[in-house]
Amino acid sequence: MTQPQTLIPADLLKQSKKILFIAHLALGDFTYLQNFFKAFAQANPHLEIHLWVDEVRRTSDAKAWEYLRKYSLYDWVAACPFFSKVYTRTYSPELYEESIREARQEHYPIVVSLATLRPHQYANLARAISPDGFVVGMTRPVRFYQPHHLFAYRKLNASIPPYKVDRSAPQHISDVYAHWFRQISGLEVGAAERFPFVDIPARWQQYAQDTLAAWGFVPRQGKLVFINPYAKTKKRCWTLEQVAALIQGMQQQPHWRDSCFIVNAVPQELAHAREVIGGYGLARTELFSAEDNFFQLPAILAQCDLIISVETAVMHLANAVHVPVIALMRQKNPEWVPIDRDNSTVITAANRRDWVKAVTVEQVMKAMP
Repeated sequence: MTQPQTLIPADLLKQSKKILFIAHLALGDFTYLQNFFKAFAQANPHLEIHLWVDEVRRTSDAKAWEYLRKYSLYDWVAACPFFSKVYTRTYSPELYEESIREARQEHYPIVVSLATLRPHQYANLARAISPDGFVVGMTRPVRFYQPHHLFAYRKLNASIPPYKVDRSAPQHISDVYAHWFRQISGLEVGAAERFPFVDIPARWQQYAQDTLAAWGFVPRQGKLVFINPYAKTKKRCWTLEQVAALIQGMQQQPHWRDSCFIVNAVPQELAHAREVIGGYGLARTELFSAEDNFFQLPAILAQCDLIISVETAVMHLANAVHVPVIALMRQKNPEWVPIDRDNSTVITAANRRDWVKAVTVEQVMKAMP
């Protein structure tokens, strides 16, 4: 029986000692991609797997570097045993060039770019890192005014076509990733193996217990509810005023009257959130931000009875820690719904151009378990 043809030649994969994956990762991406990297490592134990995490917010503005350097994803990636080396110093132009020089010294026989944004730039990057290696990357259709894109794609030895979402019956993002890895190396990852997971170190589990105790949430009579209104773009955010109205509404319901509430804020918005939420004088409500380490977030999430989140990593991490979630989403990316249908309630904004804030407090209240 002949082996199915894969983008990376099977003999090259067997003979190689290392491989570099390039990706512009967010926490939500990695929540699902982690399973595929793990499965790839198990299927290829002879390979060292290296990962280049490209920072799409790369800037010459030195004031932004400290925040970008501490991106919480790096804590999670560093804790994964299946990566032998991770490049994370790509947030400034100088460090980016320095990292390219460092990567070239590895003489990678195989480089795979999983970058879907500006894939022509990542085709150039992959070839710059490995001038003589076998390079696989994403491609997009080239328009007549983009000859430089075509030139970049010609640097690839093999290409992964972009995925398209069928809005009438959208595939899940994990199905997309499964298709990528099947094309790349013939790897098969079953549905059960795609379920997100996070291994929370004991140190951070204890941190969560201590934090809840310091807030006076242990012991408690009611439920513990985590609300996350923040995402990377304003289109995917809820307002703090909506958060406050939701908490007030829940506190008037018998089932939620004695609940404790945790409102999540990204570190750079924490001061503003404290000012706004503090102005409402909400009982049993505390602000939270994972300022020190990524694992602070899933450790706190795992202690909750309900998670309410806009379309960002929190709603996927809710599945990973097996806590019911109400997810507030736009219509734009239906492939990004939480994977655990039994424990996820998705509220989608009514109109295609609506931002997440178009989802009302009343809609969320009606969706309560």
